[in-house]
Amino acid sequence: MPRLLLSLALLALAASASAQPLRMIVDAEAGETTINKHIYGHFAEHLGRGVYDGLWRETDDGWEINDDVVEALRQIQIPNLRWPGGCFADYYFWEDGIGPVEDRPTVVNNLWGGVTEDNGVGIHEFMELVDRLDTEPIVVGNVGSGTVRQMADWWQYVNHPGPSPMADLRAENGRAEPWNIRFWGVGNESWGCGGNMDAAYYADLYKRYATFLHGYGNVRPFRIAAGPAGDDYDWTETLMREAGGMIDGIDVHHYTINGDWTTSKGPAVGFTEAEWFELMQRALQTDDIIRGHSAIMDRYDPQNRVWLIMGEWGTWHNPYPGSNPGFLYQQNTLRDAIVAAASLNIFNQHARRVKMANIAQTVNVLQAMILTEGDQMILTPTYHVFDFYKAHQDATLLPMQIDRGTYTFEGQSIPAVSASASRDAEGRVHVTLANMHPRDGFDIQASIRGLGDRSVSGQILTADAWDAHNTFEAPETLVPMDFDGARLDGETLSIDLPAKSVVALTLE
Repeated sequence: MPRLLLSLALLALAASASAQPLRMIVDAEAGETTINKHIYGHFAEHLGRGVYDGLWRETDDGWEINDDVVEALRQIQIPNLRWPGGCFADYYFWEDGIGPVEDRPTVVNNLWGGVTEDNGVGIHEFMELVDRLDTEPIVVGNVGSGTVRQMADWWQYVNHPGPSPMADLRAENGRAEPWNIRFWGVGNESWGCGGNMDAAYYADLYKRYATFLHGYGNVRPFRIAAGPAGDDYDWTETLMREAGGMIDGIDVHHYTINGDWTTSKGPAVGFTEAEWFELMQRALQTDDIIRGHSAIMDRYDPQNRVWLIMGEWGTWHNPYPGSNPGFLYQQNTLRDAIVAAASLNIFNQHARRVKMANIAQTVNVLQAMILTEGDQMILTPTYHVFDFYKAHQDATLLPMQIDRGTYTFEGQSIPAVSASASRDAEGRVHVTLANMHPRDGFDIQASIRGLGDRSVSGQILTADAWDAHNTFEAPETLVPMDFDGARLDGETLSIDLPAKSVVALTLE
């Protein structure tokens, strides 16, 4: 630890010596929009070792919830968990996951690795996990290969107080009371793995399925339509025009990838600066994508009723060497953490329309919070970003003006600094910053208007190596450290923001 502290001190000294000056203004007394806690949501698909050997582990008595994972996720206060997919959702038949485990049929996961699973984790097991996590479930129903009746029966099974056919069946399986699940996805990626539909066909199908999701007691269905991939604005236009009155949320998916889907997606570790730069570019494209979809939604929904949901987002790299390619297991570095921080800052800034997001995924898949191997568990750099940013959940977004600086590489330039600020219920001000420049630090002079008499404290996530990451052999290679690069004098906040870093500040 002393060696790490010395390294960080030298890093900060070097950064301050070459830091570029930037200005920032935050109005601590203003702000009308709440940053919905559901922006900090998560995703658990039946994919690779995300559910089986991740959130659950196998014992002599079958699958049991992984207590270590639960404890870690409770620490970052995950507000929701999306399940069972993803693409798997449109292949999933919920009836196969209820009743005695030994009587459940097996299923071949043709999408992800071709493995056979025993349906040991179904709706009862998932809701037990949700209860342990003290979070809210998002269930995605099968439109691609299922029927309207199957989805309506599932909805009745989880929500009807009884008596009813499905409520009685639920009671026979050990649960008398309804779970009162409100967030319900009507299919997933219906333009692709969920059925290869066009937008008009899906909009019509969506209305049919959504019609049979009835309110029970105090539970009204929050119906989430399968939205577009990235900047497919025609899909959103069609959905809002044809079905907008029946939609509560539109689920947009956008992954940050080097290369493309069909060829190499780029290495997770050992990348070049060209690959670093491209990934940061693609992360910042999220802002344009949200603006484009929001503009369409604003025309059809000026009251801002329909949520824009970033239902799948995050980095997608080549799979870990030697792993099953269909399991999407990858390492997680400082680069991923900075992409996560920049993305969350973007979501915060669009909090008027963006009300929910789900990073893909929670454990052992893509940009995971946690990696496991048997009884071992490590926290990734992305996990630490979510720990930093949990202070924004349900806080008030504060107006911000910032000179974002410039990161130039081989003739191309992007903004270098990403930031957001909020005020929580106790009046504390939280400022989060990400520096995407791998070499240059910034000297930020911030005016925090209406602040009053406060002190500042903070944490930082950074390292010498831009691909620093944690392993089972060295689980604390990259962990948060106390940050002493912020000074507060009245309403003037000075920040020495090192290169390739994420910083979270609290003013109280």
